[in-house]
Amino acid sequence: MTKKLYRSTSQKMLAGVCGGLAEYFDVDVTIIRLLLAGLGLITAVLPMFFFYIIAWIIIPPYSSSPQA
Repeated sequence: MTKKLYRSTSQKMLAGVCGGLAEYFDVDVTIIRLLLAGLGLITAVLPMFFFYIIAWIIIPPYSSSPQA
């Protein structure tokens, strides 16, 4: 069975993008949030802001019902 990337509904602060990435890679969500914040500071915040907004739009939210 292949893993799919979804936005988390249980570990979210804004949209669940970091929580979904943490669940996908099976790591603590705090590590993903710290990496995202650090990368945002290194890249002058604006590119990471756009990345997060685009990920919010593209990554579907997790739903427990199977999709047809």
